[in-house]
Amino acid sequence: MSKKYAGGCGHIHTHSSNDPIDNHTCHCSVCKRVTGQESTHVVFFNHRDLTVDNLEGLDRQPFNDQNPDGPLELCTCATCGTPIMLDDKQRRIRAIVPNLMGHDPESLPPTYHAFFDESTGAPRPDDGRPVYAGLRPDFVWPPSM
Repeated sequence: MSKKYAGGCGHIHTHSSNDPIDNHTCHCSVCKRVTGQESTHVVFFNHRDLTVDNLEGLDRQPFNDQNPDGPLELCTCATCGTPIMLDDKQRRIRAIVPNLMGHDPESLPPTYHAFFDESTGAPRPDDGRPVYAGLRPDFVWPPSM
């Protein structure tokens, strides 16, 4: 099976031969806090579609330190500390941030802006992509596995 999308670090590799189910530029406060970026390119894959070759080599911590019991865990390489993916404890999705997790951002272009909050005073994105206060309206979370 081909590996259409691949990333990770020198110790842990992720890959998928299936297309992502969502691909957006995130403007949420959690992504800003975790990445230090003003906006973050985020890609969701169905949980079963993003394969990890060394799950035992991952360190896991809550993605949102203000909600440590939330569903997402930030997985980093236990050897070098590189962020590898976000893993959903409910096994619905696995998410990557291409520019931080070894994937090619150009092969996974975002299609819209998510979690944009006008009250922050940030300028509204004007790159022609739709802008939403949450995920795109037609997004449906996959069932838990």
